[in-house]
Amino acid sequence: MKIVKWLSFLAVLLGIGFVYTLFHFDKKVHQPLNITEATVYQVKSGQSAKGILNRLRDRGIISDTLGLKIRLKLEPELANIKVGTYQLLPTMSALDLLSLFSSGKELQFSISLVEGLNWREWLSVLKSHPQITFSDEFNQQLEILTKSLPKQSIEGYLLPDTYYFVAQTAAIDIVKRAHLSMQSYLDMAWENRALDLPYDSAFEGLTMASIIEKETGVADERPRIAGVFVNRLNLNMRLQTDPTVIYGMGESFDGDIRRKDLKTATPYNTYVIKGLPPTPIAMPSKLAIDAAFNPLTTDDLYFVSKGDGSHKFSTTLKDHNLAVRKYQLRK
Repeated sequence: MKIVKWLSFLAVLLGIGFVYTLFHFDKKVHQPLNITEATVYQVKSGQSAKGILNRLRDRGIISDTLGLKIRLKLEPELANIKVGTYQLLPTMSALDLLSLFSSGKELQFSISLVEGLNWREWLSVLKSHPQITFSDEFNQQLEILTKSLPKQSIEGYLLPDTYYFVAQTAAIDIVKRAHLSMQSYLDMAWENRALDLPYDSAFEGLTMASIIEKETGVADERPRIAGVFVNRLNLNMRLQTDPTVIYGMGESFDGDIRRKDLKTATPYNTYVIKGLPPTPIAMPSKLAIDAAFNPLTTDDLYFVSKGDGSHKFSTTLKDHNLAVRKYQLRK
């Protein structure tokens, strides 16, 4: 009888000890990480959950691994670690790390591709991001993409936006996403365009949108500027817009347009050619696209910069010349 009592007592003690041990280790796995600021950690191919825990302990990020390894036994799905780049926060616990690594929710990076820049400028921005990679096949992949586009040019066909991605994303993937976004928005704009526009295709509307984008930074002026260009096209007048001249000059543009530049014939010099240039000259925003496909109906044929980003609009050449004297020549 005494033996039974002692065995029962021992079982109780072992039970209490087991519960205390579980509580002790469970408390440890919920302790905050030993970091004071956000830290980037990369899980590489071939690494196991236990191996990662040991590395984190060696780096001092976690203080104990035994409790976590016990947790892996109890929840084996936590051992299904996904390769990637993750952000560790001071508010996280060691258990949170296992959940994060097994979820595959990698740290997101971002890049803002700004409206009004051309492809050459966008490419420079892409190349400057440390988490965007360029493979040897990039140019070949870009060529495949552009073969289906009018004039086989990517110019204008990427939608300005902020794009999010994981570490070491291929540049061509960002380009393809921006292209699909632009194509989708352009198709919708073409479907909902105003009647009797002087464009034979959505591509011509995109070209117009790129010019509108370069002509003003004042959002509510875009439809009116679009109206001016549409009026000029309908009257077979030259567009006579400086941004197209600058684009045609390419890298030789030094910041100033001279009289000789306005007279030099290039496919993009709208002081020389009639109609639209052969391709867009920049990446237009949604607002510029909206304006190009739904311009404001006016009798305006001219506009001149006031020097503050806005413009003075005129219906006659006489009034336009007066505006030029007032706002440009200061006479």
